[in-house]
Amino acid sequence: MTELTHLTDDDLLRLMASGNEAGFTVLYRRRHPAVYRFALQMSGSPSLAEEVTQEVFLTLLSEQSNYDGKKGPLAAYLYGIARRQVWRRLAQRRMHLPIPGPDEEEARTPESLIAHSEVERDLARDEALGWLRRAVLALPAGYREVVVLCDLHELSYAEAARILKCAVGTVRSRLHRARALLSEKLAAKKSSSSGCLV
Repeated sequence: MTELTHLTDDDLLRLMASGNEAGFTVLYRRRHPAVYRFALQMSGSPSLAEEVTQEVFLTLLSEQSNYDGKKGPLAAYLYGIARRQVWRRLAQRRMHLPIPGPDEEEARTPESLIAHSEVERDLARDEALGWLRRAVLALPAGYREVVVLCDLHELSYAEAARILKCAVGTVRSRLHRARALLSEKLAAKKSSSSGCLV
């Protein structure tokens, strides 16, 4: 199987189509982590992310003929499947994750913590990351998608536009607005936290 790891995604797909299980295994190991991270970052639920990831690869197995390499890379195709699955499952669960207000979460910000030890620095970082995850999850759907794809998965605007089936300019404007919303939330959090410390 190690000799297959140097093959391209398209080569592995051809092997899969001919019934080669090792081709699927290599492709799965290569693409699984990114698909799972995308689903987790979009949903905030590890169990939903695992379900979506499994569904993405089951779909790939059953719909190999639907992928067209001329339309874009396999990664974009897999993100597209994952995106549809996440929204479908979230709609079924009717999951809404608002950003907790100052009354609902501890009033400390990462800046207010004085990290005297490595453990305290880790706690401060984890708190900041947790807040950021909740903030991203609270963004409207279209904004959340572009933040996850462009900022967290580091895809280009063109790649994100292909996945989202929209214009590059739409991706840019959504990302600009999403970043502005996140900045507003961060500013509000900082000002409410500094007010609590006085």
